[in-house]
Amino acid sequence: MAHPLKQLAGETAIYGMSTILARIVNFLLVPLYTRVLTGSDYGVVTEFMAYIAILQVVLVMGLETGCFRFASRDGVDKKSVFSNAFLTVFSLCAIFLACMILFADPISAGLGYQGFSNVIIYVGAILTIDCSTAILFAKLRYEHKALRFAIVKTLKIFTEVGVNLLLYLVMPARFAANPNHWLLKFVSATPDFTYAIFAIFVSCLVCLVLMLPDLFKLSLKFDRKIWKPLLIYSIPLMIAGLPGVMNDFLDRILMRFLNADPAMWRADLGVYQAGVKIAVIMSLFIQMFKYAAEPFFFQRQKEKDSKQIYVTVMNYFVAFCMFGFLFVMLYMDEIGLIIGKNFRAGLSIAPIMLMAYVVLGILFNVDMWYKLSNKTQYAIYVAIAGLAMTILVNVLYMPKYSYHAAAWGHLASYTTMLIVSTLLGRKYYRIPYNWGKILIYITLGLGIYGLSTLLPEMGMGLKIVVHTVLIIIYILIVGAMFFLERKRKPAIQNESQNS
Repeated sequence: MAHPLKQLAGETAIYGMSTILARIVNFLLVPLYTRVLTGSDYGVVTEFMAYIAILQVVLVMGLETGCFRFASRDGVDKKSVFSNAFLTVFSLCAIFLACMILFADPISAGLGYQGFSNVIIYVGAILTIDCSTAILFAKLRYEHKALRFAIVKTLKIFTEVGVNLLLYLVMPARFAANPNHWLLKFVSATPDFTYAIFAIFVSCLVCLVLMLPDLFKLSLKFDRKIWKPLLIYSIPLMIAGLPGVMNDFLDRILMRFLNADPAMWRADLGVYQAGVKIAVIMSLFIQMFKYAAEPFFFQRQKEKDSKQIYVTVMNYFVAFCMFGFLFVMLYMDEIGLIIGKNFRAGLSIAPIMLMAYVVLGILFNVDMWYKLSNKTQYAIYVAIAGLAMTILVNVLYMPKYSYHAAAWGHLASYTTMLIVSTLLGRKYYRIPYNWGKILIYITLGLGIYGLSTLLPEMGMGLKIVVHTVLIIIYILIVGAMFFLERKRKPAIQNESQNS
């Protein structure tokens, strides 16, 4: 068991290094956005990113996971699996992009952004490139080419950050000096939300160029024998993934209609997004873990002790997530300075969002049961239960509590999905997770955080020292638990052999 876990840890580290580096560099945009943009403009960026996230799930059609499942089968042409998936996604995206170009004016006017039809086209192009290259990235993950995956992803995010810095910090003065500058055909003359969207578009173009060698390695031949079962397996994942991603981003869209102050919904959305960004440390760990863990789980399924491997992975995962929770919350005074002063009201939602991401990570582990057992149709029930909770909490409480309701909606939604998925998993593909131990990790982390809030006021230096001691206490307790568990297992095995 040590070898597969070591492989998973190694790939997670590679994905993690690129993801952490990319997110750290990208995180530098937060102080830029929250100091250069108004709350309303940052809210517009957040709204468009919500549309992109939701539409990505539709256009990829669950084929990333579908590729992992079918490419792992014996006697299947792996290149043909990925080729058929790419052709399917690209064809759908091409039609989508054509529609976005044709109807850019009415779409922008309908959203209240008259005169910004170019942004609609950028969004269409971003989705087309991102969704098509998603299949190529899935192929890299399946082939364990984590380093190439990491390099391309990192270069993409560096491009996005570089274009943002260029547009927001350098070009306004040049635009003022040269009103006929060629870039003004693509962005506004003064800094606004168009700069951020255009930067993502440019980074997608760079990514596409970098992925061309991988594209040329595909056969790009349509095979109905592979295509049909691939879609039958994948589309339920897409249908399930759509409510899932809507759980994550629907609150951004609902704020337009339900915010406590209708006139301030864009500004409140900007503040909310700034607060959510503080929890990005937790979400990036979950994402990098997912990149490595999903193909890992499929490839280990045939091993005799596969379920015990999944249990061990879950224990380590939750323990580390609660460390991340404590790290962010106990150093919040320092981390919060990253955000512009006018946006720091959003820090109040950080602990809620961090715990929501912890639950989401646990849910990812639990959800593997229906992927491994070919019962992907049950993913729909799980996701719909979460979406229903998201809608319920936001509709009932957003008109009064604004973005605070949105944060609690995330936690309530992910918790609901976890309960439903766990109950279904016990019935159809039982994995003996140690829920008692998981609750101990969570309770320990929350307890130490709660203790920190009861401490008297102290200077920043002393506070950092005390909070560091609290984190060390958590590490020592959890480390002792794992140590005792490792010692206990051989003893139990010896007793069973002797008996």
